[in-house]
Amino acid sequence: MNELTEIRVRQPERIAEAWQRRRTRELVGADGRLLIVAADHPARGALGVRDDQFAMGSRPGLIERLVTALERPGVDGVLATPDILEDLLLLGALEGKVVIGSMNRGGLQGSSFELDDRFTAYGSAADLASRRLDGGKMLTRIDLADPGTVATLEASAKAVTELAEHKLMAMVEPFWSTRKEGRVTNVLDADSVIKSVHIAAGLGATSAYTWLKLPVVDNLDRVMDATTLPTLLLGGDPTVAPEETYARWGKALSLPSARGLVVGRALLFPPDGNVAYAVDQAASLVHGGVA
Repeated sequence: MNELTEIRVRQPERIAEAWQRRRTRELVGADGRLLIVAADHPARGALGVRDDQFAMGSRPGLIERLVTALERPGVDGVLATPDILEDLLLLGALEGKVVIGSMNRGGLQGSSFELDDRFTAYGSAADLASRRLDGGKMLTRIDLADPGTVATLEASAKAVTELAEHKLMAMVEPFWSTRKEGRVTNVLDADSVIKSVHIAAGLGATSAYTWLKLPVVDNLDRVMDATTLPTLLLGGDPTVAPEETYARWGKALSLPSARGLVVGRALLFPPDGNVAYAVDQAASLVHGGVA
């Protein structure tokens, strides 16, 4: 990975040039489904996986895992912040892949301002469009007791509108949230997720290019009934046994509006360390028979 630092020192202009040369693809293929690997946690200070609080602390280690994942058949693309995407770009790992830029990373994990989630990565749809990315993702947590929520909602609504103007996917990840002992916690019962879905779907001047990113919860059929927007399911708690996780994903993906997975730690840091196997299992669930 030393060559990445050398390029950044001597030829930083190569990054912009590489974005313009990158081979792109249609957002979805014939089956209308997506498997996206997520790696935007570090920019919010969230580095832990299971009992290792710095599992994602090594950038070469994380990039190596991402490259392994992106090389597997059935993996459509990646969701990450500019720093990570640019490393992958320089390594040629983004050729022919869907690339979603993470936008609001200012709500640092554990901070007093966590729910005022500023757009500190890709700040606008123009940032994404000029680099020929395929869309932008915004975390949109809703806590009725935290005034930071309304600023995040307003910024997310603006991003949804601007992304649609560029015909780019707006991936909105809503959560109904609360603070417990000073820590932000997402409320993961069906009723709370349904409320968050309706709020997220109403953001912006149009929902034409909006996709939702939602947790797999009990009574997911009720949640999916709350929207006509295409939905990608997030990976969930990486502490759960992989077999249990795959079973939950498989059941959830049988619902018509569930159009794939956006998974990070559960695939990049599986308990047995076998990234390729974990990714192949997810790809088989999403696309069927590709692994």
